[in-house]
Amino acid sequence: MPNPLKRIEPASDPDIRRQVPIRNWAEKERPSERMLSGQHNDLSDAELIGVLFRSGTHTRSGSVSAIQLGRTLLHTFGGLRDLSRRDTREMMRVAGVGPAKAAQLAAAFEIGRRVEAQQLDRREIRVSSPNDVAAVYIPKMRDLRTEVFDLVLLNTANVIISSIRLSGGGLSSSIVEPRAVFQQAVLENAASVICVHNHPSGSPEPSQEDIRITRQLVSAGKIMGIPIHDHLIVGGNQYVSMAERQLL
Repeated sequence: MPNPLKRIEPASDPDIRRQVPIRNWAEKERPSERMLSGQHNDLSDAELIGVLFRSGTHTRSGSVSAIQLGRTLLHTFGGLRDLSRRDTREMMRVAGVGPAKAAQLAAAFEIGRRVEAQQLDRREIRVSSPNDVAAVYIPKMRDLRTEVFDLVLLNTANVIISSIRLSGGGLSSSIVEPRAVFQQAVLENAASVICVHNHPSGSPEPSQEDIRITRQLVSAGKIMGIPIHDHLIVGGNQYVSMAERQLL
């Protein structure tokens, strides 16, 4: 991993044409024009980033095109997926990537996550299996670098009425108290609850602490009359349902 204190200068581009400002390219070769003409599938990852940035910049090494900036970002962070997990401060380590360009990239990645997770209307999401919850929460949680804990509140028809983040920001653990869980459930008039949290390590296997907290919540739910139907743990593109594992 590159030294986090070191400024990263864009590498020189061996393709002489790519060193020419994009506005001076032949119109049919410009990434934006190719995008508009329906050739988006033919654009490289670096060219797509160049479309977002619209223009290059000047660094100590000289002029840098938007596509060169894209290539340097991809090379530095290991590809689009890894780049999408970086925060804006890390992106800005690349010379030529200032606050505006970092914000553009972060916004594009967030739009992608939301599109993947989006449903027609939250009130129309009827939960009949863990897959229904995982389809919404894997895109939201898989790239997070800290652990978070969300409540999915259901009505009597098992339709999602609300989603609440109880805790977040911890590097390796997310402490949740039963009082906070059921306070929110009562306020939202929920009939039942599903808990969801992520493992930034990428492994969805529940820890002993996960099992302990889940069983504590299940016991409290029986007293409150608001059952905990499941606890899903998201790790990368996978999940574990503690109900399916019979760990509740």
